[in-house]
Amino acid sequence: MESVNRILNDDVAELPVREKLRAFVELTKPRITFLVVLTTIAGFCLGVEQGIDWLKLFNLILGVSVLSSGIATINQWMERDLDALMLRTKARPLPTGKLNARQAFIFGMGLIVLANVYLAWTVNSLTALLGVITAATYLLIYTPLKTRTTLSTFWGAFPGAMPPLVGWVAARGYLSIEGWILFAILFLWQFPHFLAIAWMYREDYAKAGIKMLPVVEPEGKVTGQQIVTYTLLLLPVSLLPTLVNISGKIYFAGACALGLAFLFVSIRTAMQRTKWQARQLLLASVLYLPILFGLMVINR
Repeated sequence: MESVNRILNDDVAELPVREKLRAFVELTKPRITFLVVLTTIAGFCLGVEQGIDWLKLFNLILGVSVLSSGIATINQWMERDLDALMLRTKARPLPTGKLNARQAFIFGMGLIVLANVYLAWTVNSLTALLGVITAATYLLIYTPLKTRTTLSTFWGAFPGAMPPLVGWVAARGYLSIEGWILFAILFLWQFPHFLAIAWMYREDYAKAGIKMLPVVEPEGKVTGQQIVTYTLLLLPVSLLPTLVNISGKIYFAGACALGLAFLFVSIRTAMQRTKWQARQLLLASVLYLPILFGLMVINR
């Protein structure tokens, strides 16, 4: 009982209402939610067959935004002790006491439940089911594994790849190979992206006991191999949308060019293994994804 009370009743600072509201918004990780929504919209636009249903798209955007915000909040609630140990996260609302654990837990769980009910009501039940699976795998598998094994990155890539599949299912109402191809693209993209982040902040992760690959393998050789391997796998998979007729030849050419450029940066990162080069890889990954999906949608 004592541990439960500690989890739900941390001390909280007295703050003006505006500061409190800002802290709640910060819990939702708006920048990540924005990227999640963008890839969901891309999946929806690629999945529509007879013109865009704008009301359904609006409901999807709203539901996915709320769901992503809720997952981010509960993730921070679960990791607030770890966040307090790391430079890049210790200023978040929970470690600083701007909000307490009870507030974050109720807020986050409320958003997750509300989002899935809303998606089931306004979009379709399969989209809501995928939302439930995303929240469960992220919070019950990926998050607990982060302090136990480097395989957490692999398991975390499953919920991380769901947004375009959710968008596709929202448009079509069923799962199909085209939707799974979108899933596979995002699944593979996450490895160079998150390994770059892990390399940049490996000292921070080590302080918190988070077993990212660059922490347990400081030489970086295996990290570099994985970065190149997954980027190499991503290149042919990114060409599949043209082969299954959900995008055209312009996209095919663009995906080739983007993939080769991304691979070049990945190889340089694997060879140099410096923080500066890891940052270049992170930047390349952040540019690669929206351009790739943008081309796919424009040339559908």
